[in-house]
Amino acid sequence: MSNLISIEKITKVYQMGDVSVNALRGVDLTIDQGEFVAVMGMSGSGKSTLMNIIGCLDVPTSGSYSFLSKKIESFSTRQMADIRNAHIGFVFQNFSLLARTTALENVELPIHYHHEKSKLNSADLAKAALEHVGLGDRLHHLPNQLSGGQQQRVAIARAIVNDPPLILADEPTGALDTKTSDEVMAIFTELNNFGKTVILVTHELEIAHFAKRLITMRDGHIISDEKINSPSLQKV
Repeated sequence: MSNLISIEKITKVYQMGDVSVNALRGVDLTIDQGEFVAVMGMSGSGKSTLMNIIGCLDVPTSGSYSFLSKKIESFSTRQMADIRNAHIGFVFQNFSLLARTTALENVELPIHYHHEKSKLNSADLAKAALEHVGLGDRLHHLPNQLSGGQQQRVAIARAIVNDPPLILADEPTGALDTKTSDEVMAIFTELNNFGKTVILVTHELEIAHFAKRLITMRDGHIISDEKINSPSLQKV
């Protein structure tokens, strides 16, 4: 496996009036292509801030972040947007689907922001992504016509439609019941088995155990980083 993410001495300081909040305090982290990583920690531990920096949604206050051997901290806002569109798929707890737009149209949307993808076959690409997550018969349903699990599958299809090497999932099962959570995590496991790098933020240990590596954060530091051999993988 080759290196995908390299973070060195990253700090992030937010200014709240006269108060400085240190969200990240000199974090070092390397993630190789093809890894499945879970990040855990209590509220305020820095896990969401770290995810935002990895996803090029935010920039560090100091330190270095390389993604696909590119020094991201030196990029412009436009360059960071291009990295997100072409190389990173996002999945969120609240699905973040457009309410008045069909499943197919929701999944098509990232294609229109990808410079190298053909807009002519965007519907075909979106359909293939939805079929991959088991929703080939729900192409023209609106989000309110889908269950929570189905909406999250649409969100996963949207995340993978541009074939990015990295999938970032922020509490993707937080709004789902246990059975549906296991089904959604089975999709992430399959994507990882196909070579996708998956980084998952969760507060649920059962969900973290679908990953192969567990990072725990506290007060802006990584306090543990270990390989895990999870029985949850046997469910898939």
